[in-house]
Amino acid sequence: MMDFLHTYGMMFLVGSWPNGQVGGFAGTLLLAGLGLGLAFPFALLIGIARTSGIRSVKTVATIWVYTFRSIPLIMIIFWAYFMLPVLTGMEIPPFSTALCAIVVYESAFLAEIIRAGLESLPRGQVEASRAIGLGYFKTLTSIQLPQALSNMIPSLLNQFVSTIKATSIVYIIGVQEATFSAQQINSIELTGTLRTYLILALFYFLLCALLSRLSKVLETHLYNRRMGVAA
Repeated sequence: MMDFLHTYGMMFLVGSWPNGQVGGFAGTLLLAGLGLGLAFPFALLIGIARTSGIRSVKTVATIWVYTFRSIPLIMIIFWAYFMLPVLTGMEIPPFSTALCAIVVYESAFLAEIIRAGLESLPRGQVEASRAIGLGYFKTLTSIQLPQALSNMIPSLLNQFVSTIKATSIVYIIGVQEATFSAQQINSIELTGTLRTYLILALFYFLLCALLSRLSKVLETHLYNRRMGVAA
């Protein structure tokens, strides 16, 4: 096992880099991080729209959320893989294709986190801000969003963990990430398939367990801080 890790450990971590594209778990983290980061602005607008009093805006946002939360990520990846070249008239790299699919998919999940964060705030704060003359957008940006975003951090980190695991299927379109590296190693070794994928699972477990633990610590810290402020 140790000889195997000594030989292929760096391939699991960074793929063929520096002689090629960044892959392995570095590629996985890059794809998941960029996917969530680019999805967040869209999700913020959709999440706010989900709490809107304007019926048409709320309906459109709700359709978006329920549609893309109900479709498997692999289907969105296939749509992006076949539709983007047709729509743009040029070949799209696999990494960019997967990134577009993840942005669309994650925007629906993040939007629900944002909606829940906004709706969890006491109604009295909004009423008090309106009483002192603050408008809708001033109340949203100055009072609601700062508190909601702070409360959302553990949920966002948990969603990051889910995204890391979800990216394991993008190897099917040739994206160089952790599962793609494991497949390459398996092709080189030709034997020991179980060992290769057990090590892959161990890497996923350690990474996701660490992030989940960090999420719990942040959640406890935020709870204690709210209790301190309330006291």
